[in-house]
Amino acid sequence: MTVLVDAAGVGVSRSDRVLFRDLSVTVSDRDRVGVVGINGTGKSTLLRVLSGQAEADSGLVRRGRGIRIGVLDQDAPLSPGPVHLAVGRGWEGEAILDRLGMTAYAERDVADLSGGQAKRVALAAVLAAPAELLVLDEPTNHLDLAAVAWLEAWLSRFTGGVVMVSHDRHLLDRVTTRMIELDRGHAYVHEGGYAAYLEARAERAERAAEAEAVRRNLARTELAWLRRGAPARTRKPQARVEAARRLVSGRPEAEARSGSLDLSFGTPRLGSKVIELDGVGFSYLAGPPVLRDVTVALDPLERLAVVGANGSGKTTLLEVMAGFALPSTGTLERGATVVTGYYSQHGLDLDPGARVRDLVAGPTRVPGDPVDVRLMERFWFTGELPWATVGTLSGGERRRLQLLLVLAGRPNVLLLDEPTNDLDLDTLRALEEFLDGWPGAVVTVSHDRTFLDRVTDRVVACHDGHLSALAGGVPAWIAQMTAGIGLGGTVPGRADRTSPDPNGRVVAQKPRKGRSATTVGFELRRLDKELARLTRDRDRLVEALTSTADHAELARIGQELADVQSHVDEAEERWLVLAEEAESAG
Repeated sequence: MTVLVDAAGVGVSRSDRVLFRDLSVTVSDRDRVGVVGINGTGKSTLLRVLSGQAEADSGLVRRGRGIRIGVLDQDAPLSPGPVHLAVGRGWEGEAILDRLGMTAYAERDVADLSGGQAKRVALAAVLAAPAELLVLDEPTNHLDLAAVAWLEAWLSRFTGGVVMVSHDRHLLDRVTTRMIELDRGHAYVHEGGYAAYLEARAERAERAAEAEAVRRNLARTELAWLRRGAPARTRKPQARVEAARRLVSGRPEAEARSGSLDLSFGTPRLGSKVIELDGVGFSYLAGPPVLRDVTVALDPLERLAVVGANGSGKTTLLEVMAGFALPSTGTLERGATVVTGYYSQHGLDLDPGARVRDLVAGPTRVPGDPVDVRLMERFWFTGELPWATVGTLSGGERRRLQLLLVLAGRPNVLLLDEPTNDLDLDTLRALEEFLDGWPGAVVTVSHDRTFLDRVTDRVVACHDGHLSALAGGVPAWIAQMTAGIGLGGTVPGRADRTSPDPNGRVVAQKPRKGRSATTVGFELRRLDKELARLTRDRDRLVEALTSTADHAELARIGQELADVQSHVDEAEERWLVLAEEAESAG
């Protein structure tokens, strides 16, 4: 196993706090390291230190000689020019662009891309370039569900090492082999994936509670000892007196965030009519229709997920529901009691120089109002953060501020467009708990499978502007996409299909030589039979998806179909390599 990067006793501080200290971790090929922690704990900083983009304040970072590191930053800067030059013209870059839904933009200048499109191009460029170590900061942001499923499979097959910050719990659980947790200046390394991290965190909380209970019992004993009569106290050893006082005045380590994220505001009650669309179509100016003949009615306690490929009209649908875009055709009716809150994936257009407390107060209240102070505390804007300007907030803090401002309007219909982007795991869990008991309607577009599973109970799919009900939920939709376009497979990892030549250039691996045509032919015939069997299994499962309406059965079939499709793609890739080898042997 090749060591790619080794960090020993690494620490980084800011002027007002320690981000992390005494972190030691070794990353080798095949390692999949996830980095988690609440916003502002230094996750992105740690990635920059490990990749060599930033220096640590203490400790030592050693990198393997000659290793190539692919880095995806949150900002994902791109070189000027067309997309295909940013990614590369090779077959691998073109294939990855296709999997990320960016083939149609290959000739477009990167300066004309939206933020989400630029992030996908940057991800494609990183995955297509030769590297032994990938350092990825929120790689699933701005991907649709099918692309996230493809990325999961790609990372699982990549033979190098991976270090990534992600809030996608499904991805972390399926891919990671080790977790780094940053918490209040401490760094904890957990062997195992996301589940191991959760278990270790719970155990640490239990130990802290037990230690605090012991400390309190000792403090009561020592307090009684100190309070004995003054004559007795004069004969007590001074060292023990000081130790007793320290014990009595001691405090447990402060929580990373005080209290829970209480999002329960006074939500006005919804009437029987919420939002109803009947035959709605929408086009931008004279362009082609983005939505076509959409009919949907929301229930007062609606929990609706909208899924679909990037560009299929999901965001436009939310904007029409929110009233930001008027239907070109059809009708939209809104109940008299409806108050919508729209949480945009692009964020609110906030003045970078505005202070948090001023934005929360808005134009009608004086900054520092007790109600607003409590509101900010509920969203963990405490200490110096209420006086911070928007421009100094981290990406996650800005997203949390956006959520605060949306909910402060006391909506009873929430329209959430990619709400999980840049939110840390604690905020995500709190948001899920809030939505679970919130007495209003929720419509959400998200690529986070865990979030959708926990928050929604009805799924509709956007495709070519049309909206259709989706039995079987998110797993069934991913399975259907998998069966239709092969997303269950992967673009082979670079180590699978490429290798450096003597000059360090990366060239496609050639089929193995030296085997007879008879041997290769035998393997091809065996693989033909395997492919035929897998194809029959896939076709049987696709048919089964359409013959049942049971949601649990559809989810089970969908997962089985995704697994079978993955095996089909792997077998097809092996067949192509063997076919080249047979041609060489012949």
